[in-house]
Amino acid sequence: MKKPPDFNIVEDILHKTKEEVANMHPINILLVGKTGVGKSTLINNVFRERLAATGIGKPITQHLRRISKEGLPIVLYDTKGLELNEETQKRIKKELFQTIKNKKEEGPKEAIHVAYYCINAGSSRIEDMELEMIQELSEKVPVIIVLTQSIGEPAKEFKAYIESLNLNVVSILNVMSEDFMIMEDLSIPAYGLKELILTTLEIIPEETKEAFNNAQQVDIALKAKSARTWATKYIVSSFGIGFLPIPFSDASLLVPMQVGLLAHITAIFGISMDKATITSLVAAIGGTSGATYAGRYIVSNVVKFIPGAGTIAGGIISGTTASIITTALAMSYIEVLSIIAQGEKDGKYPDLANIETLMREKFEERLKKTSKKQAVETTETEDLSSTEVPSPKEKKKWWRRKKS
Repeated sequence: MKKPPDFNIVEDILHKTKEEVANMHPINILLVGKTGVGKSTLINNVFRERLAATGIGKPITQHLRRISKEGLPIVLYDTKGLELNEETQKRIKKELFQTIKNKKEEGPKEAIHVAYYCINAGSSRIEDMELEMIQELSEKVPVIIVLTQSIGEPAKEFKAYIESLNLNVVSILNVMSEDFMIMEDLSIPAYGLKELILTTLEIIPEETKEAFNNAQQVDIALKAKSARTWATKYIVSSFGIGFLPIPFSDASLLVPMQVGLLAHITAIFGISMDKATITSLVAAIGGTSGATYAGRYIVSNVVKFIPGAGTIAGGIISGTTASIITTALAMSYIEVLSIIAQGEKDGKYPDLANIETLMREKFEERLKKTSKKQAVETTETEDLSSTEVPSPKEKKKWWRRKKS
């Protein structure tokens, strides 16, 4: 029988995470608005890694540039010069609509999926040229009007005025991209960005939602929810109550499954995970090199946290035990990544020693919690599942396929 390959777990998680992100269907967003309305501030606060400041801006027309960054599955198209004379405005519109047309013809991965039309709420005015632009633009792509720097009642009144014009747009949102300081001890907190995230998710194509969630840094809870939903489905399909028992000698078979699980979760969060951070997280629950060593280490050292599991009877890891371990690993990893993601957003990067301790504590807590829940579910379903136990011959065939 073919032995599972040995590999470096940390390197494999990093490699698979990059693959997951590279395989995402990118989200392409058009940004329209006059100079100084706060488009860059909006971008840097909505998307990871201060995209407007650190991304590569490549001119594709005289008044339109393409902003992207390696490792981020998002492309922004930013306009400039809308406040110029009428003749220039006409040229900008022509360039803009030609670009939308060209990108659509290049296929779904290049097409522009949504437009953010940014207007400074403090100006309390919208020109006829802009109204015409918005109406024409909305016939090509979904448009969200973002009223930037929205402070106080005047901003709400301006929104109400634009709403009264019955423009063909998806939504009109008051937004304050970052805290606005009035004086040293008084500021207006940022608001409206979560509404922008949720509104965008409602209208973009289904295949781009994973990329958008990866790129956005506003709603960490949304990332965690998506990761939990995916992880639960993965665990159910991979293990479940009726999963075949695993010989302890083959505990290494658990590791590739769990590596894939952690890589996909990391890709969903889209945080800048370096080798040192991954090493600390993986070291908290087992080895970081050989699959055989890590598989046995994980099982041997976590069974004591599973009430009722006792020892590995007869050198066999039950399907339930494998499921408990993997569920605890996924959910504790999601909790810790949520903390790292929030810290990255706030510019506070975690201490690796503390992260390792936190991961270990969360993992042990989840093991106990998950095993109690699993025990109840097993008791309720054992009569049904007992009728579906495969024969020894079927088990042998299954393991032969799994190892090949």
